[in-house]
Amino acid sequence: MNAAHDADENLLVVEDLVVEYPGRFRRGGFRALHGVSLKIRPGETLGLVGESGSGKTTIGRAVLGLAPVTAGDVRFDGRSIARIRARERQALSRDIQVVFQDPYTSLNPAMTVADILTEPLLVTGTSRNDANRRVRELLDQVHLPSNSGNRYAREFSGGQRQRIAIARALCREPRLIVCDEPVSALDQSTQSRVLALFQEIQGRLGVALLFVTHDLDVVRHVSHTVAVMRAGRIVESGPTEDVISDPQHPYTRALLLAAPIADPAQQRIRREERRIFLRSQTESITAVR
Repeated sequence: MNAAHDADENLLVVEDLVVEYPGRFRRGGFRALHGVSLKIRPGETLGLVGESGSGKTTIGRAVLGLAPVTAGDVRFDGRSIARIRARERQALSRDIQVVFQDPYTSLNPAMTVADILTEPLLVTGTSRNDANRRVRELLDQVHLPSNSGNRYAREFSGGQRQRIAIARALCREPRLIVCDEPVSALDQSTQSRVLALFQEIQGRLGVALLFVTHDLDVVRHVSHTVAVMRAGRIVESGPTEDVISDPQHPYTRALLLAAPIADPAQQRIRREERRIFLRSQTESITAVR
C-alpha cells in the first residue's frame, strides 16, 4: 500500500500486525496478535470490540508504542511509527493521545486538576499564562465548572474524573485518541453522558478515535465502523450498523446475545440462546480435534 495514499485517505493504518511477548524461564513466547489489519479515517471512530484476552487492548498499546511490534506495520498519516525511537515517539504524543479505563488511577492524586492539565503544555514550552487559558478552555469543553482546576481529582466523581482525563488527552489538540475501555468503570447513566461527550468533542474538533471496548452496545452509539476481535484476530469488520444488525460471524452473534436488555423475559431467552450457542461451538471444536 502506498504511503501517500494512506495520508490522503486514512489517518491510521495497522497492517498485518503481529505482537508476540517473549517467554520466561525457557518457555515459548505468547502471540497476542496474529496479522491484524485495520484503518481509521480522520474524524472517524473505529470500535474495537471483543472479550477479555481477545487482543483489542494490545492493538491500542501497539499504536501508542507500549507493545512490541514483532511483524507488520503501524502507520500514522502515512508514516511508519511501529519502531520509532523514544524521542520520535515523544514528539508524536502531540498527535496521538490516550484515555485509560480507570479514572481513579490514571490521574495523579497529589496534583490539582490545573496542574494535571498544564503539565503537558508547560513541558513543551507553552507559557504559564497561555497554559492557564488553555485549562479554562478544556474545562469548558468537557463541561466541568471553571473552578475545578483548584481541586484535586479525588474530590470528583468517577464520571467527572474521566472528563478530566479526556481534557488531559485534548490538551495538545491531538488528531487521534486511543480510548481503552473508557466507560467500563462507570455506571450506566454516567456512561451515557461520557459517550455523548466523546461524540460532541469529535463533532466539534474532528479528532479520530480508536475506541476499545467489550460492549457492542457502546460501539453502536459511538463508532462509525467496528472490528470484532477473538483470540488475537479480527473475525468481522465493517460499518457499525451493518455488523450489529446483520452479524456474519458466530462470535459476533454471541457477543450480541451477551449484551443485557431491560426486559427480564427477553433477557432469559437471550441467555438461553447464548448458552445453546456456546455449547454448540464447544461440541464442534471437540469434533474437529
